[in-house]
Amino acid sequence: MRRLILPGMLAALVALAGASGGFAASVTDQLKLQIARVIRTLEDPALKGSTKAQERHRALREATEEVFDWAEMARRALGGHWDGRSGAERAEFTALFRGLIERAYLSKVERYSGEPIRYAGESAEGEHAVVRTRLVTRQGQEVAIDYRMSRQNERWLINDMVVEGVSLTANYRAQFNEIIRTSSYEELVRKIRTRLS
Repeated sequence: MRRLILPGMLAALVALAGASGGFAASVTDQLKLQIARVIRTLEDPALKGSTKAQERHRALREATEEVFDWAEMARRALGGHWDGRSGAERAEFTALFRGLIERAYLSKVERYSGEPIRYAGESAEGEHAVVRTRLVTRQGQEVAIDYRMSRQNERWLINDMVVEGVSLTANYRAQFNEIIRTSSYEELVRKIRTRLS
């Protein structure tokens, strides 16, 4: 699963980072306008090299803040268990989930080397949209990535990614449900904290 999701995270950070100056005509138009920020971060000579890793990661994390709806992604990943959590628990879980995603994928984004992203269409209904893309890997393989998005004010934020038919949040939900079913929510939180430490 991680092998499938990596191209999606990579494409999301490259194709979707940064807020546009205004509301674009379509979701896809807005995404195309947003490419520059992450590419500039990845190509910035002042952020190159191992001594600049922390600064580079901080810049990439800031870019994800403009792209992903972390609370909605965490809610989807936790599924029905979200409803029984307090506001403080939800905030904590959102931060832990974000950390988990960043830990798993963010450093790998640095390997991006200009692979093309093809926009294959979009469908939008009200405040929700799906943008279909194809990332062409260095090996020439085309990877289908659908971005499920919702509009907040004048920005579209990702709340799920479906890579080759596999939903990121559904995949995590299955793993989290199993831990909660066989143990407890508290054990899930403990395991995530341990992984992040």
